[in-house]
Amino acid sequence: MGNRYSNAVVFGGSGFIGRYIVRRLAKTGARVVVPSRHPGQAAYLRSAGDVGQVLPIAIDINDDQSVATAVAGADLVVNLIGILAPSGRNSFDAVQHQAAARIARAAKAAGAKRFVQVSALGADAGSNSSYARSKAEGEKAVLAAFPEATILRPSVVFGPDDQFFNRFAAMGAGLPCLPLIGGGRTLMQPVYVGDVADAVLAAVEGEGAQGRTYELAGPRRYSFKELMQFTVNQIGRPGKCMISLGFGLSSLLGSFLQLLPGKPLTADQVELLKVDNVAGGTLPGLADLGIEAKAIEVIVPTYLDKFRIGGRFSQPSDKAAS
Repeated sequence: MGNRYSNAVVFGGSGFIGRYIVRRLAKTGARVVVPSRHPGQAAYLRSAGDVGQVLPIAIDINDDQSVATAVAGADLVVNLIGILAPSGRNSFDAVQHQAAARIARAAKAAGAKRFVQVSALGADAGSNSSYARSKAEGEKAVLAAFPEATILRPSVVFGPDDQFFNRFAAMGAGLPCLPLIGGGRTLMQPVYVGDVADAVLAAVEGEGAQGRTYELAGPRRYSFKELMQFTVNQIGRPGKCMISLGFGLSSLLGSFLQLLPGKPLTADQVELLKVDNVAGGTLPGLADLGIEAKAIEVIVPTYLDKFRIGGRFSQPSDKAAS
């Protein structure tokens, strides 16, 4: 990418995906601003670049002036802000729709050349899931304010700090059984976090991605049950008990678990699992951005080893690739 964009602003830059994007942008020589509610928690990103190159700043994404100040002078703006469950005033609509619209309007007003909105593969205005609807509404609002924006829709994102394989590996190591919501039949197409970060840079490198939507998915589809079996194989527990739960019972369970700290499962997440999370094939994807998708079999074993019986230096089950 070179130094085409000298001033980048990455909303959500301190998160799982964001930190990869910040590091890649810093390597191009760009100055990277990372707005955050708690900039002190994003201070570790300073080491991603030279002294003063990566700058975490405080922001209120619900305030127009705060957002406008954050994007002042930016020629590239990336928005990754999202939540998995509502909390306080951080509703799905406020964070994934209204904030996205506010950031896009401010970026356009500031004269930014490019805007990338990282959405989700399940974005659907007609979905029964509030999460999926707000993602779709956010996309629509972004394009209304910044028609040249690029929309990226990743599937379940995996990598060393993910909240998918790590979460279920921890459950597999600590619980007697794993739940298979909806019988574990939902299809998923996990995508590597590094590929998502590369997609952001590839999207802004040329002009062909302006105003387009991309589905970012891995090279293979798996059922939820297959992913759970892969996970327990990797941690040396191939015979782990798995209990099939219908969607009705799962929704009831989610309505209670969402009241607990950390919200281990919500009723809205159960709604999401009723629909396959795979690329539809009608929109461009990673290959169109020149990226060869990496498989879970290559990456996941490198970081789930900490959950294995006997520790990192023990071997996974022989069935790990099944």
